[in-house]
Amino acid sequence: MNSIISPIKGIKASLWILAFAGLLLLPKGEVNAQNVGASSEYINALTSEWKGERFPDGRPKVSDSILERLKNISIEEAWGVLRNKGYQNQYEGDWQIMLPEQAMTGRVVTAQYMPLRPDLEKQVKDQGVEKEGRSPKGGTNSWPIDILTNGDVYVADGYGKIVDGTLIGDNLGNAIYAKSQRGVIFNGSVRDQEGLSEIEGFNAWMKGQDPSYIQEMMLTSINTPIRVGRASVLPGDVVLAKKYGVIFIPAYLVEELVLTSEVTGLRDEFGHQRLREGKYLAGQIDSEWTEEIKKDFLDWLNNYPGKLPMTKAELDNYLKERNY
Repeated sequence: MNSIISPIKGIKASLWILAFAGLLLLPKGEVNAQNVGASSEYINALTSEWKGERFPDGRPKVSDSILERLKNISIEEAWGVLRNKGYQNQYEGDWQIMLPEQAMTGRVVTAQYMPLRPDLEKQVKDQGVEKEGRSPKGGTNSWPIDILTNGDVYVADGYGKIVDGTLIGDNLGNAIYAKSQRGVIFNGSVRDQEGLSEIEGFNAWMKGQDPSYIQEMMLTSINTPIRVGRASVLPGDVVLAKKYGVIFIPAYLVEELVLTSEVTGLRDEFGHQRLREGKYLAGQIDSEWTEEIKKDFLDWLNNYPGKLPMTKAELDNYLKERNY
């Protein structure tokens, strides 16, 4: 028995020696290096179900036209589609909103903040400045802003800190809007809200506001998975933010979600109209439709008085594949 085990032990020992030697041969600093900003390879892996175009940082490049159509989708419709797809934890409510009547959609850039720990903060600053070329001036809370592009929404987990947890003021708010033409969603707070409110087009979903400066907290990562209240958020998600809450949508599902929600909206509009007219009973509209109602719905669509939210081809393909 020993003669069989000994060679196996020897092989294992040799493999460990080779692995250790390989680590020693790596350039200094690469063994334990941890990026502040996620690599494009990592973001590609996180969002592997997206098959379309990507930004250089790896985030899915969902089209501007889909982002615009998404603004008209209700929170309930988006939530319902995601629940049916198995995504149970994509909604967060209970926000203070600067412009509650204005919906905001965009491609998510994430940032994670934690309570200050000096040794970790030093590592983050050294890595960010020396290895990743980030700005050495000002606070690290400006770093996520530096990478924003048009259509991005800056989403941060500030762990709900309000006093001394103000992630931006009006200076950074102006920088955010100049780069993204959007606003922010913070599980945390802002300062200078009066100044922020003067930035035309800028909007914010936040947990509070306070006149204090950011203190005793630090940035730990950019474009990694974060938690925002009860929602899990990935870089490259698409966000739908309205006065009734915020939904974070996996990029690969957003086009289907938009079309499904648009058709649901048309069904509801048709159903409400027919109920007001007294043509059908509530139970008929609120259950699986008969062939008569389906035909009526198709005729109603063909004579729709306004502009349909989708193309006729999109609508026809959708209705062919589904039992509505």
